[in-house]
Amino acid sequence: MKILLTNDDGIHAEGLLALVKYLEKKHEVWVVAPDRNRSGVSHGITMAEPLKLCQLAENRFSCSGVPADCTFTAINGILNEYPDVVISGINKGPNLGTDIIFSGTAAAARQASFYGIPGIAVSLASFEEPLDYSALADFVSKNIEKLVTLCEKDIFLNINADSLSSYKGYKFTSLSKRCYKDKVSVYNAPDGKLYSFFVGGGVESFGDEDSDEKAVSEGYVSISRVLSQPVSIKTDLQMQESLCLTI
Repeated sequence: MKILLTNDDGIHAEGLLALVKYLEKKHEVWVVAPDRNRSGVSHGITMAEPLKLCQLAENRFSCSGVPADCTFTAINGILNEYPDVVISGINKGPNLGTDIIFSGTAAAARQASFYGIPGIAVSLASFEEPLDYSALADFVSKNIEKLVTLCEKDIFLNINADSLSSYKGYKFTSLSKRCYKDKVSVYNAPDGKLYSFFVGGGVESFGDEDSDEKAVSEGYVSISRVLSQPVSIKTDLQMQESLCLTI
């Protein structure tokens, strides 16, 4: 298979290198990844300035843009044909449920699905060192052909697993709802300007018995099929009539 790898942690991230190690044994692997950490940038696209691309080795490029830029640029400007799959990760930290709204990892896989190319986001649901990416990289490598069949034009995969040496198995999961306890610290600086700093907090997860968070917490690999296109909610007639909007 011809595989495009990217991520949001940067071109030298341990999780990305783990995927390269396992996948390049049997597949043609290309890497186009951000030149620095781009975590939490969601599905941004760079349009107002050129992107800087640096070839670091054969089939290896760093990109000054964000993860969705990497997928877009690789498909339309670097590769001479569509890859068989775009894999984004392995991310350091979880991308469970609501996380995928903010996730650059998920965005890169979602961007692939816009072209009808299978997109797979892969995340190690842990931050505590030492992290072991090998079991999850091995799982993706051994099952890549089957995982690709789960993707469709408007559906990408979101895979999460804990940092373990082995897993109990895998589960197909629904997305959990995540509630973030993050805060902002505001600082009045000597230069007369006001600065705010993001202060991370705890996260609460809510979901059914088949949620991604529950599967990961129990030692399974979580596989969620995610719709890449926005879906509107139809406004019923009673609500429409009660609004009486003014033109």
